[in-house]
Amino acid sequence: MAATGTASARGDTAQTGREAEVATASGHASSRALQNDMGFIGCSMAENVAQGYRAVGGTRMWGPYGTGGMVVQAWTDPDSSAWQSFDRQKSQFGTPTAVWVQICVFAQNGATYDEVKRLIANARQHTSPGATIYITGQPLYDQGQTCFLAGPDGPQLTDSLARQAAADPTQNVIYPGSFHLASSEVADGCHANTAGQQSLGRQAQAFWN
Repeated sequence: MAATGTASARGDTAQTGREAEVATASGHASSRALQNDMGFIGCSMAENVAQGYRAVGGTRMWGPYGTGGMVVQAWTDPDSSAWQSFDRQKSQFGTPTAVWVQICVFAQNGATYDEVKRLIANARQHTSPGATIYITGQPLYDQGQTCFLAGPDGPQLTDSLARQAAADPTQNVIYPGSFHLASSEVADGCHANTAGQQSLGRQAQAFWN
């Protein structure tokens, strides 16, 4: 009986070891499968998030690809140069299964909810069927901090539009929360410094990793 029990214990140990190996292999395969399977659209503020996301080890979402001053109006036409840049990323990494839509504005143009709905529709057109769409505004700031590019109420407008889209059942999008930059994390009144980029990157990891 003792020998049988020992053999059984060894068998259980071997089985546990094999299960662990399978779980580890599965985890690695899952991690590889998630690399670069999430695209994004936005402006230089989205680039700040992508830069920080990569800096803190994020791999699911694409890295920065030059969206620069591409505010809402750059993305309302599904054939615009902005979407052509997005499609070049698709050619490199494959069609994403998720896309983060950042609502980004210049003070003089602002944005309307109809424009936001076009962004969402275009994101669906450029991704796989059933893709998950996340939507946020630009980062919000500490009280007293304003972004000269977006205007004093620009970031709040973009956040409000993102919340509106998420509350609209016809849009089927997810609002994960608002990004935030502390005053010490801002380089030029709008954009993130190195510490700010990493802070944004960690927030992105918490939102969708």
